[in-house]
Amino acid sequence: MEAILNEEDARDLGIHPTDRINLSARRANIVAIANTTRNFIGKGEIGIMDEVRRAMGVKGGESLSVSLAAKPESIDFIRKKMRGESLNEGEYDVIVKDVIANNLSDIELTAFVSALYINEMTMDETAHLTRKMAENGEMLKLEKTVVYDKHSIGGVPGNKITLLIVPIVAAAGLTIPKTSSRAITSACGTADIMEVLAPVTFSSSEIEKIVNKTNGIIAWGGGVNLAPTDDIFIQVEYPLAIDPRNLAICSVMAKKYAVGANFVVIDIPMGEGTKIETMEEAKKYARDFVELGDRLDITVECAITYGDKPIGRAIGPALEAKEGLRTLEGSGPSSLIEKSIDIAGIILEAGDVARKGRGKKAARDLLKSGKALTKMREIIAEQGGNPKVTSEDIEVGKYRVNVYSTKEGYVTHILNKAMVQIARTAGAPKDKGAGISLNIAKGIKVKEGDLLFEIYAESKYKLAQAEKLARHMHPVILEGMLLRRISEYMILDR
Repeated sequence: MEAILNEEDARDLGIHPTDRINLSARRANIVAIANTTRNFIGKGEIGIMDEVRRAMGVKGGESLSVSLAAKPESIDFIRKKMRGESLNEGEYDVIVKDVIANNLSDIELTAFVSALYINEMTMDETAHLTRKMAENGEMLKLEKTVVYDKHSIGGVPGNKITLLIVPIVAAAGLTIPKTSSRAITSACGTADIMEVLAPVTFSSSEIEKIVNKTNGIIAWGGGVNLAPTDDIFIQVEYPLAIDPRNLAICSVMAKKYAVGANFVVIDIPMGEGTKIETMEEAKKYARDFVELGDRLDITVECAITYGDKPIGRAIGPALEAKEGLRTLEGSGPSSLIEKSIDIAGIILEAGDVARKGRGKKAARDLLKSGKALTKMREIIAEQGGNPKVTSEDIEVGKYRVNVYSTKEGYVTHILNKAMVQIARTAGAPKDKGAGISLNIAKGIKVKEGDLLFEIYAESKYKLAQAEKLARHMHPVILEGMLLRRISEYMILDR
């Protein structure tokens, strides 16, 4: 929160830019970060941001008293972490409380996140911060004593498996309150997809009511006050393009802790073009998640999955909602079905719905029998959507262009990052109907002139930009079976 003072007034009060100041009115007191100006604000006046005005309940022309405020205690702890020292639970509690109360400036928040990026946290620290991120927000109180959950660390376009896993698990009688994210750098998050089918923004009490009735929900995590510091940290990470490893783990587990999860499956997609490209790195993430779960009394099982190509054939909110619902209806791509029932099966085994090694079959049976679809319709209805909606009812972008192969060959790579960039250029995730529909899969042979993929958009301009980008990036790599010719001359010459 910021306030702007005239330079002369600031000098008289001993206030410098970025200092904290106390602002007091008849109805409220607040701490803000000071900025100064020579001409924009007149002497004896103060400019306040809209968020400050709303928090204080004041109007233009009202009098405010201004004084220098003390720096929050957490500044010392941030400096300590910048020096590479470990922080204790109480120190993380103070930092989290100051973050939530907007007591830290953007520079101080950036310093904290950067310190965690440069000087990794110990596992003790990771557990401390995770608990404090959760405990300083709302905690769900569900009727069921055992709660199950899943999370994917992302990086793979088309990873719409939550739309299948939640209704499969809920149809089996287990409780799964899935709070999901919106897209930050991807073509869409799970919340963006589910929003095509039903509202996703609920209070904690509304989530409790829906889950207690249906066993499941797919809601936007940012719409409820679960681990509220997480969204603030993400806002700092995004422009810096950094993702501190232990903070990322805290982010996931704080929300699982806040919903009261007892068992969590972590999906770790691995492969070229994903967040995690090697098995060694994937195993390290898995070990850290399992160890942190132990410290939080949450049983964690990790599933390292193939991530070097999109899941299914749809990328973009409406396209993915359409494909997910079509799969529940009985007709969907095998990659989406197999990954979904693999992870759902792990949860069914943990919940004693299926014996060890039989969870996948139980999940497949719930999907094939239509019980998962029935449960999904029930969840959609309770979330305020149309329970009679079918995959054919979902509208996608009205503008479309086909991208064809310019040569013959086998599909050796489908570049995840390029596909995401093209889909976002087409308008996803903000434009729900924008995205990509793939017509090929890795390993198949295509001829010159065969359809590779279709781009959808809600505006002609965005479609043209996405098509231009697609032709520049070549997101589908084709190669022949012959890698290199070695002639007798070349062998002798060597």
